[in-house]
Amino acid sequence: MSKTLTIVIPIYNEEESLQIFLPEVISHCDKNGYSLILVNDGSKDKTKDILEQYARNNPFIKVIAHKVNKGYGGAIKSGIKNCTTDYVITIDADGQHYLEDVDNLFGEIERTDADMIVGSRKGEVSASLLRGIGKNIIRFIAKFLMDVPIYDINSGMKLYNASLAKKYLRLTPDSMSYSDIITLTFINNRHLVIEVPIKIKQRLKGKSTIGIRTAFETVMEIINIIILFNPLKIFLPIALFFLLFGFSWGVYFFIHGKGISIGASTLILSGIIIFLLGLIAEQLSALRKNR
Repeated sequence: MSKTLTIVIPIYNEEESLQIFLPEVISHCDKNGYSLILVNDGSKDKTKDILEQYARNNPFIKVIAHKVNKGYGGAIKSGIKNCTTDYVITIDADGQHYLEDVDNLFGEIERTDADMIVGSRKGEVSASLLRGIGKNIIRFIAKFLMDVPIYDINSGMKLYNASLAKKYLRLTPDSMSYSDIITLTFINNRHLVIEVPIKIKQRLKGKSTIGIRTAFETVMEIINIIILFNPLKIFLPIALFFLLFGFSWGVYFFIHGKGISIGASTLILSGIIIFLLGLIAEQLSALRKNR
């Protein structure tokens, strides 16, 4: 049985890029029988008029309009919720993705029956040095906290099993960190997640809104998702640090005839409390998974 695909594009103030990129996307969807969902995330330029103009003449296009800007993740979530096909793929509105990669990922997910395929930009040059450093820090923290078999967890091109994506949307943030968190959520729930190399182009027009704040928010969301799915990964190392530091401090004081150290006792007690909190969080996590 033939599988169906929807392309979801989150859009915010991309009037210049859209006039170059969107006709190509529409033509590609029409040729391949894909559905197209365009999410106008509260744009303040002429994006709304451009989208309505194209949707008027193409029945396979659905335009969703947010009255206010909800964020990159919020826009993608609106698109996925309105998807009615077997699979859904997200691409960016800045024209950086090649449409042939959409076909490659779709063919791969039909061949492998994967639950998610990430378009990997490994080896491609980052838009800026700071963004490249930020992405590497995010990858390092994610891989340190959990087993992540995917290199490019924050890629904007991802192809999902649509029903699974809808199931996990409530766990994901509305911010730019959505890309990382949805990937980690699929991995944590033991779904088959693979990656396929893609190429990227320079942004056609406009300016990226990703900055240092985005990287910080992403790191915090990664920590939150780890606490949700595997809290002992966070609590256990902290508890062990307090216990070992407190014990070493206490032994040093005792050997030198200084009696029992209040500081060492406080550290040991803190370590025990943190460990017990970790056990409680682990139980709550298990209950949530079962539900």
